[in-house]
Amino acid sequence: MPQPPLLTLLTEREPAAGLAVERLREQITTLTDQLTAAETEVAELAITRKTLLSLGGRLDAAAPTDPTVASTAYQQILAVFQGATAPMRAKDICRALGTGTTAKDTEGLRAKLKRLVARQILTEPEAGLFTLATATVVHGTPTNRASNEPTSPHRT
Repeated sequence: MPQPPLLTLLTEREPAAGLAVERLREQITTLTDQLTAAETEVAELAITRKTLLSLGGRLDAAAPTDPTVASTAYQQILAVFQGATAPMRAKDICRALGTGTTAKDTEGLRAKLKRLVARQILTEPEAGLFTLATATVVHGTPTNRASNEPTSPHRT
């Protein structure tokens, strides 16, 4: 007695689905190994930083203290603002960086800009317009945006 057509299709599809599952499990294993290595590196770097500080070593004062701001992407964004004379929109910053200006590009950049606003490095004086905060940390040192001179924490 022949199998119904639906059962034949299921029987033919099952091995391919099984192979897909195996490939995905292999990818998960690979990604898990990569994640473990990256987590180990982060932990080791934190231990190294803590050890250096406990020994009285000074970290490079020019290095940003916030790891997010230290990344190349954020440094490029901040460089655009260093030369800006007026608040900028995400699309304008995309153009200045030479990236795409599609909704995906501008929304991705807008998320980064919002993170910088949350860290008080940028301000958003109007919805969608971004500018450097009055006292901004550039390369780990607070500076006055108008003069680009280091600010004193005791200045009144």
